[in-house]
Amino acid sequence: MSKPSIPQGTRDFTPAEVRRRQYIFGTLRRIFELYGFEPIETPAMENLVTLTGKYGEEGDRLIFKVLNNGLHAQSDEVKGKMTAEWQKMLEKPYSTPAITERALRYDLTIPFARYMVMHQNDTALPFRRYQMQPVWRADRPQKGRYREFWQCDADVIGSTSLINEAELLCIYSEAFHQLQVPVKIKLNSRKVLAGLAELCGVPDKLTELTIALDKLDKIGWDGVLNELQQRNIPVEHVQRISDILDNTQTGNNYTRLNVLKDFFVGSATGLEGLEEISKTLHYFHSLTAGKDLKPNIDIDITLARGLNYYTGVIVEVVCDSDKVKMGSIGGGGRYDDLTGLFGLKGVSGVGVSFGIDRIYDVMEELGVFPTNVVQSANVLVANFGGEEETYALHIVQRLREAGICAEVYPDASKFDKQMKFANKKGFSFVVLPGSEERKEKKVSLKNFVSGSQSLVTIEEAIAVITA
Repeated sequence: MSKPSIPQGTRDFTPAEVRRRQYIFGTLRRIFELYGFEPIETPAMENLVTLTGKYGEEGDRLIFKVLNNGLHAQSDEVKGKMTAEWQKMLEKPYSTPAITERALRYDLTIPFARYMVMHQNDTALPFRRYQMQPVWRADRPQKGRYREFWQCDADVIGSTSLINEAELLCIYSEAFHQLQVPVKIKLNSRKVLAGLAELCGVPDKLTELTIALDKLDKIGWDGVLNELQQRNIPVEHVQRISDILDNTQTGNNYTRLNVLKDFFVGSATGLEGLEEISKTLHYFHSLTAGKDLKPNIDIDITLARGLNYYTGVIVEVVCDSDKVKMGSIGGGGRYDDLTGLFGLKGVSGVGVSFGIDRIYDVMEELGVFPTNVVQSANVLVANFGGEEETYALHIVQRLREAGICAEVYPDASKFDKQMKFANKKGFSFVVLPGSEERKEKKVSLKNFVSGSQSLVTIEEAIAVITA
């Protein structure tokens, strides 16, 4: 028998890891609902036609396709199609109904757009939705990048007000403040990027421009310059982008906006994007006035967000700590007509996403998980067998009635074995219901943190444990 394994890019989670993840989920859920967002869920699988063509060519290549029922890669039926349809599907995004009609969801946004079209008649707009579910991408696994991972999304659909963008910034700020993760929130607009393309004289090459600019942190300006030249964007126009960047490296966001407005005088689209950023910041500061939130929000005109469906303000969150090297841990933006892909025109939306797996890794490296989130029960009731076993069951039930997470050792094993188990599990207290304790209707309560032990009534034990 071969050694058991799991698919590359997937993971098992231990009880402690699951509890830490649940701590993140619980924190986000409370904040989402505080802001009036409602939960939905969608299937793990979507029809392939729903997903393809929505994420750009690179994104389409990363979609996990699912073989049709009854097919497998070694079957004669599939082998007969390998030379034609199968090969085309491997080379580029290609729908081959004879082999695959479904795929695992790539993100939560496109399924949400599909959901809105199908449920439009029973959904009041604007609709605030949050969703916490796994997604799958056929990516190369590496640190912080998995093939199966969870996203937590919050979206507002059916409203064009920039108050929505500001409230989503508030959600980011509140969430990472509570999770104790220092972050930088990068802010830009696809309209600003479109304005840059206009200033460069290549409005038809917005995609090429944004793909190159999005790599600035990884390859530096010289690398971006070389890539732009390879995409036939004139050197003199590229230099203009460099001038803009050089003049917006200092000062606060409002200083940068004023400088940028001077550069974008010749682009109505770019000026519109800058005005949207300015108004979003104004709303954000109004919503957070007096709050103990100090997020580092930074206007960054090189921020591109690679997905094709963004049309307005875009945002990306990165950890702002020298202790951690990690890519974005959140991002999102405005999409003006995403539901139009499925026939429902003119419905604007905006949303953000939390990268749960990366956030988990960042919190682990920073050591900011609360120590009390990893233990399911903090009290163990020892089992000495006989009449003491019945007494132990009575005690564990009394503890649970008092709201204390407790478990009884199921076997009347040696005392040393039970204590080793308690130590390995990290229990805070061990209750020892021996024969003398049973006769006096008391228990010996051992504090596994301090090492102290005392003979007390059950009521006194409850008071000590819950103190």
